[in-house]
Amino acid sequence: MKNGTDTTSGAAADPRQARRAVTALKADLRDLRVQLSMLNHRVGAQAELRDIDLDCLDLVSQNEPVGASALAKLAGLHPATLTGVIDRLERGGWIVRERDASDRRAVVLRTQPERNRDIYRLYSGMNGLIDEICALYTADQLELIAGFMQRTTSAGVRATAQLEEESA
Repeated sequence: MKNGTDTTSGAAADPRQARRAVTALKADLRDLRVQLSMLNHRVGAQAELRDIDLDCLDLVSQNEPVGASALAKLAGLHPATLTGVIDRLERGGWIVRERDASDRRAVVLRTQPERNRDIYRLYSGMNGLIDEICALYTADQLELIAGFMQRTTSAGVRATAQLEEESA
């Protein structure tokens, strides 16, 4: 046991202290979500992209080459809505549609590297600040934080799927 925490289970020795810590952490995550949303909105405005277009551009970048139906699923968008997003991204020079090498009938989406440099530039301030914050932690601490973030992201995926199932 270290600092009042059972290191084998991750549970605090004092349940009230643990509840307060979890409540504070959830509030911090909400604050982070709002701040990142505001940052993304500003980046999108400077790049002349709608919020959903910026999100889809990021999803294409992370998953390319990606088909439109796969992107619709990743983005949680109706295919007809996604068609408009893809059209705007293509007109803006952010992505290209290409024939899939394995199935010439299928089309996949790829980002345009020269345009993505514009996005990287807009996020450079935040990336630099994150680098400064990360420099305050050890590699072990960063691995712990990364694990928390990955599990939190997975929880978000599950919660989104549950909401989708409930609305179907």
